[in-house]
Amino acid sequence: MSNADELLRIEGIRKTFPGVVALDGVDFELRRGEVHVLLGENGAGKSTLIKMLSGAYTPDAGRILAGGKEVRIHGAQDSERLGIATIYQEFNLVPDLTVAENIFLGRQPRRLGMIDRKRMEADAEVLLARVGVNVSPHARVRELGIARLQMVEIAKALSLNARVLIMDEPTAVLTSEEVDKLFAIVRKLREDGVGIVFITHHLEEIAALGDRVTVIRDGKSVGQVPASTPEDELVRLMVGRSIEQQYPRERADRGAALLSVEGLTRDGVFHDVSFEVHAGEVVGVAGLVGAGRTEVVRAVFGADPYDKGAVKVGGSALPKYDVNAAMTAGIGLIPEDRKGQGLVLDASVEENLGLVTLRSATRAGLVDLKGQREAAARIAGQLGVRMAGLGQHVRTLSGGNQQKVVIGKWLLADTKVLILDEPTRGIDVGAKVEIYQLINELTAAGAAVLMISSDLPEVLGMSDRVLVMAQGRIAGELSADEATQDSVMALAVSNPTTDPTTDKTGTEAPRGH
Repeated sequence: MSNADELLRIEGIRKTFPGVVALDGVDFELRRGEVHVLLGENGAGKSTLIKMLSGAYTPDAGRILAGGKEVRIHGAQDSERLGIATIYQEFNLVPDLTVAENIFLGRQPRRLGMIDRKRMEADAEVLLARVGVNVSPHARVRELGIARLQMVEIAKALSLNARVLIMDEPTAVLTSEEVDKLFAIVRKLREDGVGIVFITHHLEEIAALGDRVTVIRDGKSVGQVPASTPEDELVRLMVGRSIEQQYPRERADRGAALLSVEGLTRDGVFHDVSFEVHAGEVVGVAGLVGAGRTEVVRAVFGADPYDKGAVKVGGSALPKYDVNAAMTAGIGLIPEDRKGQGLVLDASVEENLGLVTLRSATRAGLVDLKGQREAAARIAGQLGVRMAGLGQHVRTLSGGNQQKVVIGKWLLADTKVLILDEPTRGIDVGAKVEIYQLINELTAAGAAVLMISSDLPEVLGMSDRVLVMAQGRIAGELSADEATQDSVMALAVSNPTTDPTTDKTGTEAPRGH
C-alpha cells in the first residue's frame, strides 16, 4: 500500500470519562476505496472513536493523521474540512425543517445574497434519487418514518462529497430492500475511491460488503482480520467468548390468557385485529413495514386511540386510550424508539429505572428514595448494565445498556404482559443473547411477551407462535413448527382484505439473514 492510498490513521488513541476508560490505545487505519468494518459490543468504544473523528470529542492521548499528516479535530467544521462525513445511528435532523433544508443545513446555495430554494430543492431531489428513496424535498422531516429518515441522513452525507464516510449502524432500521439499495450506494462510493468506516451488528453484512475488520473490545483494539473471517470467530473476538446458541429460547409451560385483543379497529390503520397472549409464551408479530404492527400495540397499551374492539387483561376490559389503566393492569411497552419514547436521556440510570414505580413508591407526597435506589441497584446488577454508577446519565450509555434500562423499569413494576417493539435494533450479538435470556426468565416466571421484530430469524428463533400482519389485519397465525421465512413472507405479502378502510400498505420486506 502506498502512502497516497492511506486516508486516515489513528495511533494509540486514549479517551477517559469520569470513572470510565472509553478507549485505551486504539489503532485504526483506513485506505482509499475500502470498506473497513469497525466491530465491537455496545460500550466497546466504537461510538467514542467516531465522535473523535467527527470533532465531538478530543483524545487524551495518541494522534490522528489524515493524508499522512497529524491533524487536530476540534469540531464538525474541522472534520468536514478534512473530508470526513459521519452518519450517526441516532438521527441528526431538525424535525420542523424540510428534507432539502436538512440536507443542506448551514450550506444552502445562495443567489444574490438570498437562499436559492429552487436550486437547493433540485439538488436535494438528485441526492434522494441517488439513495433510491421516494421522498419529496418539500416534506417536513417530522412527517417521515424511521427508515426514510435514515436515507435522508445518507443523502445529507453524500452532499458533502466526503473522502471519508463514517456509517454508524446505517442498516439498523432498514428493510432488506433498503439495505440492498444502501449496499449498492456504498459499493459505488468505494469504486469512486471513498474510504468507508462501517459499523454494524449484523455479522452477515461484513462478508457481503467489507474488506477488513478491526475489532474493539473493552476500549482496546484486539485484532484486525479479513472480512471473510467466519462469524463465530468474529463473535469470539468481539465478546471474548463463544456464543453457542444465537436464539436460546427456553419453552415455558403455557398458562391462561393474560392479554386478549378482540376486534381492534382504527379506521384506515388496522381492522378487526384479534389475538391472545398466554402466560409463559412469546408471541411474535411479523409483517411488512406499514402493516400496522406498531400502531396495534400502541393502541393496546393505551398510547393511541382506536374506534372499535376491546383489550382485556386477565379477563377484565381496559378503558380506551388510557396508558395509566394499562400500566395498572400490568402491561408494559418497550417502544421501537427507545431514546425518544422509552427514556429520559438527561436523567440518571436510577431515575429512569424508577419511572414506572415512582407513583407506587410515593406516600403522602414523599418518595421512598432509599427503596427506589435499592431496587434500581438490584435490577441494574441483574441485567448487567455497564455504567460508572446509578447516577450516570442514560444519554451516555451504549445502545445495549440503554435498552437494558428500558426493560429494567418494567421489571421493577412486576409487569404481567411485556410488549417489545424491535427490542434488539442496533444492539450487538452479545447483548441480544442477554435480552433473549431475560425474555426466557420472564416467561418462566409466568409473564406473557408480545414481540414485534423486523428481523425474521429473531421472530422465528424466539417465538412460540407467530402472528403475521398484512395491510392492517392479521393475515395468519403460525405455530413455531409451521413458521419459516417462506411461510411468514407468503402471509406478509398476501391481501387479506379488499376493505377500502385498510388501504395502508408497505412495500419493504422485513430483514432476513
